[in-house]
Amino acid sequence: MSIPAIKATRLTGPGAPVLIAGPSLGTAALPLWNRAAAALDTFTVIGWDLPGHGASPAAEDGFSIDDLAAAVADLVRGARRSGDIAAGVPVFYAGVSLGGAVGLQLGLDHGELFDGLAVLCSGAKIGDAEGWEERADTVRAQGTPTQITGSAQRWFAPGFMEREPAAATALLHSLQDADRFSYAYCCSALANFDVRERLPDITVPVLAVAGAEDAVTPPSFADLIADRVTNGTAAVVNEAAHLVPAEQPAQTAQLLKDFFGAQYLEGI
Repeated sequence: MSIPAIKATRLTGPGAPVLIAGPSLGTAALPLWNRAAAALDTFTVIGWDLPGHGASPAAEDGFSIDDLAAAVADLVRGARRSGDIAAGVPVFYAGVSLGGAVGLQLGLDHGELFDGLAVLCSGAKIGDAEGWEERADTVRAQGTPTQITGSAQRWFAPGFMEREPAAATALLHSLQDADRFSYAYCCSALANFDVRERLPDITVPVLAVAGAEDAVTPPSFADLIADRVTNGTAAVVNEAAHLVPAEQPAQTAQLLKDFFGAQYLEGI
C-alpha cells in the first residue's frame, strides 16, 4: 500500500479561516459540498477528492484510511509551505462518511495541523469487513453503476430526490463516473478501519454530526464519537440521511460555523 494521489479544489474564498472538506465514498467534493460551502461565507473552503473520484487520478494500488489521512495532511502542509494557507490562519476539517473516517484518522495521526474536526455521517467503524469486501468485488468486476440504486436509497432522506433533483443527479453522476478500481480500494480501506478503542487519543475538538434518518451511520455513531474523544460534541440534522451537506446545506453550514467559530475565538 502507498499514499494515494489526491487533488483539492477551492470551493469558496479567499477568506479565513480555512476549512478542508472531505468526500463520501462515491461522491466528488464539488456536488457534495458546493451549496454548504456557499453558506460558509466566513471560510475558505477547499474540497479534496478520493482517488478515482472527481478531480483526483485513479489509484494504482490499494491504500488504507491512514494513507488517505496522510495524503490530506500532505496537502495542508504543502499549502502552508507555498503560502496558499497563510501562517497563523486556523485550519479546520469536515468530512462525510469515508471522509469522516479520514477526519478521525487525522485527529489521531496529524492533529497538530487542525484547530477542529467535524465528522459527518460517519463512525469509528462503519459496516463490516465482509460486506465491504463483497461490494469491492462487485464494483471491481461490474463497475460503479451497480451501486446507483442502493446508494440513492442510503444517501438521501425521503423526498430529497423529488425536492432537489439537480443536486441528487449530480451526486449520482459522480458515483457513476468514479473509477471502479479506486472505489473498490476505498471499500477495502473501510473494511479494515476501526478506531473505536483509540478515540480517547484524539485531543482536537470534534463535532460529530448525524443525519436523523441515516440508516448507515445513525445518531448513535455520532454519540459514541463525541462521548469517547477528549473534547467532543454531537449534533443531529433533521430531514437528512447520509449526505447532510447536500441534503441540508444551510443547517450543516450553521453547525460548522458555530462549532469552528467557537474554537477559533478560543484560539485568539
